[in-house]
This record gives sequence, C-alpha cells and structure tokens, in this order.
Amino acid sequence: MAYEAPLDDILSALKVVADFDAAAGFVPDADTIHAVLGEAGRFAAGVLEPLNRTGDVEGAHLVGGRVVTPKGWKEAYRQFAEAGWTSLGVPERLGGQGLPAVLSVAVNEIWSSANLAFALGPVLTTGAIHCIEIAGSDAIKARYLPNMVSGTWTGTMNLTEPQAGSDLNAIAARAVPQADGTYRIFGTKIFISYGDHELTDNIIHLVLARLPDAPPGTQGISLFVVPKVLVNGDGSLGQPNDVACAGLEHKLGIHASPTAVLKFGENQGAVGWLVGKENHGLATMFIMMNAARLAVGVQGVAVAERATQRAVAYANERRQGREPRAGSREMAPIIVHPDVRRMLLTMRSLTQAARAICLATAAATDHAHHAASEDERRMAADRVALLTPVAKAFGTDVAVEVASLGIQVHGGTGFIEETGAAQDFRDARILPIYEGTNGIQAIDLVTRKLALGGGAAAETYLDELAATVADVERADRPDFGKMGTRMTATLTALRDATQWMRHALTNAPDEALAGATPYLRLFALAAGGHYLAKTALAATRDDAGAASPGVDAIRLARFFAESITTAGPGLAETVIEGGAAVVAGPVG
Repeated sequence: MAYEAPLDDILSALKVVADFDAAAGFVPDADTIHAVLGEAGRFAAGVLEPLNRTGDVEGAHLVGGRVVTPKGWKEAYRQFAEAGWTSLGVPERLGGQGLPAVLSVAVNEIWSSANLAFALGPVLTTGAIHCIEIAGSDAIKARYLPNMVSGTWTGTMNLTEPQAGSDLNAIAARAVPQADGTYRIFGTKIFISYGDHELTDNIIHLVLARLPDAPPGTQGISLFVVPKVLVNGDGSLGQPNDVACAGLEHKLGIHASPTAVLKFGENQGAVGWLVGKENHGLATMFIMMNAARLAVGVQGVAVAERATQRAVAYANERRQGREPRAGSREMAPIIVHPDVRRMLLTMRSLTQAARAICLATAAATDHAHHAASEDERRMAADRVALLTPVAKAFGTDVAVEVASLGIQVHGGTGFIEETGAAQDFRDARILPIYEGTNGIQAIDLVTRKLALGGGAAAETYLDELAATVADVERADRPDFGKMGTRMTATLTALRDATQWMRHALTNAPDEALAGATPYLRLFALAAGGHYLAKTALAATRDDAGAASPGVDAIRLARFFAESITTAGPGLAETVIEGGAAVVAGPVG
C-alpha cells in the first residue's frame, strides 16, 4: 500500500483549527500553502516512502566503529537537503524560508508518515538550530548555523545517561573549563537519535553536563555545543573531536534510525562551548525539548495516519463473510462489516482529533511570536505551554492505539511483517516514551500548566470549548445526532476534574498525581471533540451536496462525540475517585 499525503484533511484542519484568518500577516497565502504541502506529499511518496520498508529490514548498523545507514538513505537525505526542506521553518535572517510553525508541523507529519525513521533526523536538527539561535553566542551561531540550516550538518540533543533515565537530576557528565574559554566534556550519553551517521560530514551535538563547582540537581546542569568534527576558524572541517559512537541500540522499531551510545572524552576530553549561562542548561535545552515534544506528537499523528490508510486499503480489498442484510451469497469486502467500520472510524477520528490538537498548538506558537500586542503574545505562549503536553501525549498514545487497531483490521495477516501493519505498531511504540514519557507529560499538565496565569490559561481554553458546544447545540441539526449532548457531558466532566485536581494538588498530592494521566486523556478528548465539531460546523456552510468532504467531517465529528468522548465522564470519576486505590494498592 502506497502512502498518500492526506492533503484535504490537513488543509481542512489548517483552515478551521489553526484559524488562518486570525493569523493574517504572518501566514502564507493559500496558493503557497497548497504548493508546499503538495510538493511535500510528492517528495514523501516518491523518495521517502519507498525506503520505509527496506530501511526497516536492513536497519542502521555499526561497521568497524562507523555507522552505516540503510541503502538509499544518503541519497534521499541529499535530495531532501538540496530541495530546501531542512530550512522550511527557519527564520529568513538565518538563511531559512521563514514559514510558520503550523505549516512546518503539517509538513513534518507528511515526512513522518512516509518514513518515520528518516524524519527523526531533520526534526532534531531544526530543534538544535532554534536552541542555538536563541541561546548561542554570536560566534557559535556564525560557526554552526549556516551549515545546519542548509542541511550540510545535522544536530542532536544529548540528555540522558545510563544511570539517569528520565531523572535528569542524576546526570553525571562533566565539563571542565579551559584557559581558552572552551570546555572539555567527559561522560556517556545514551538513546541519542542520529547520534552518529554518514549522511553528513559533521554532527553538532547539544550536550548537558556539569561544571566542577555546579550545585546538585537540575540547577547545576549546563549546556554545551560539541561538534563531532572540530571546525577551523575559516569554517573548514578540522580534526575529529573526542566523541565516539560506542554502539547502536537494537530497537523494537524505527530500525533505520541510528540510536547511538556516545562517549565523550575517552582521551583528552571532547571540546565544547557553553550555550547560554552556566548552570542554566536545562532551561536552555527546554527550548529544543518543547519543540521536540510537539514534533513527537505530530509523529504520532503521522504513524496513525499511515496505519489508517493501510487498514482502509486492506478492508476495501479483503473479502470475507457476507454483507449484512444484503442477501448476497458473494463474499463481501470486510469494510462493510459494522465492527470493521467501527474500528476504521475510531482510527480516523482519533487521528484527526490528534492532528487538530497538534496544529492548534503550532498555530499558538506562531501567535506567540507574531501577534500584534504583548498581551496577545503572552496569552498565546500560555496556550502553547498548556497544549504541548496534551499534543505530545495524546498524539503518541493515539499512534499506538490506532496502529494496534490497524493490525486487528488486517486480522492474522496484520501480524505478518510483509503487510507493514506490524512495522507501524513497532515504530509507534517508542513515541509515548520519547521526550519525556507520557506520564511525565500528564504530571507537567496538572502541576504546572493548569496554574498558568493563575489558572486563567486553562479557564480561557475551557470557555472556548464551551462556546463550540453552544454553537453545536444552536445548530440543532439532525445529522449532528447527540453531538451536543455528549460534548456537554465531556466538558462538564473536565470542569469537575479540573476543580478537583486543583484542590487535590494541595491536599492530596499523591492522589492528584495518580489521576494525572486519566486527566490528560479527558482533556484531550474534550479538545479533540471541540476541533472536530468546529470542522463539522464549518462543513454546514458547505453547499456542495451530499458527496462533499464536509459530509464526512460531520459524520466523523458525530462518531467521535457519540463513541469516543463518552469515556469522558468515566475518566473524570477515575481522576476524582481512583487515586486513593492507586496509593493504597499492592504493587509488589
């Protein structure tokens, strides 16, 4: 099954969810948007997707200390960089194309659907560019950014270590100051995506490490730029730095992505330069991490889209059983069977809801940078902060759920690697772990993001959801079914759970943390239903007739409200009532 970029769905979400009209002045015209997405779809289908299966089978591997990516990978990356895709969302002042974040996110979905293992590398480079742009010295920017923006060099982030996992308090890598203003880095970093490869001649690592007199914990972490190959004063490549790839991880999925164990300073120490202030490295790295969290949420949407396309194609081709009430003795395509239809609708609606949340987060990012007033920019930044953990966690949970349903639609053949459904599931499974596990995202949401602006950020958002519910109820359309009623119940459940959570964080913190993950899921269901309903409302203004895409938008929003958001009240009960059992329950 060949991947085809879902341009209509993406464009519909961009128009309705990202609110392009309100973003006038910093969003390209419709022709440019169509052209960028269309060309991205063609490149993805023609260059990246054909390498997806072969890359999974061959994988990246280490030969004599040298990382080798699968056949075709290097040529595909060369074409990718030459076409300018590495600079899409980079500001024009840095040599990029300066397109808005919301369009870059949409394009990232297309790359990741076609070939997730390939897309991971460019996304990390873009994050590293933004981090250096904001926090790097002028000398660092001049030395590294031009080649990173052009795709001549790639970038990584080096956070965790064998003893640390998600607890960055435990980072032990050392940075020793030198008389010339550089630092010597010593330590081991693990799980470094594209930590070593032969696609480019240099790799620019962003590395967390501790200075000799640093305070303990996260307050004592600094950030350093450490190139794989040292760069001479004239910009040419010099000697290899003291950075070595000690091995590649053997992973469940994304086999073609080289996930490296890197050793810094096995000899005299890897030469690095401080980025930002001493002992403020984690805050600086969060520039890259927050962008990466949204990017990973989008990657979840991408895998879900790919799995959905694969399942729909199979369900249309596979004949088994007879169509209900048709009276025919012929075998029918399994797509006519109600339970298969239920699975496919679940896959499609979850995917589109997650896509909408991600695009809305990206659109808020654009407003945070470009809105006319300081108050508008601040409110948009709070919206980004509020939605980022939801976009990351929901998008990646949806990837696993949808990919699993994709296997189920295929039946026994889905368990066979050749169908590709198994790869979707394997590739998806890392995403809820990447960039802070989804449990960490949920804790971040309830402990930090609900309090933004004294709680105003969350309340303003819930009021927007309520306005959409009111619009649905006012529409009073038979084809909306019980959409308004179900959305009202979900929003009420979310308000109740939010009120309880704020109280419990002070009075019963363990129970509040026990309810964080179901709370995030409840929040996401209410948000996803809101965006799908907005799309459905927009479709009511489409008079193209019963065959128009708007009819599908209405049916999908109704299905999501009547079959998916019905979990909302139960999730609220879990949040409010379930924590005590978690705290008291036996786990050993």
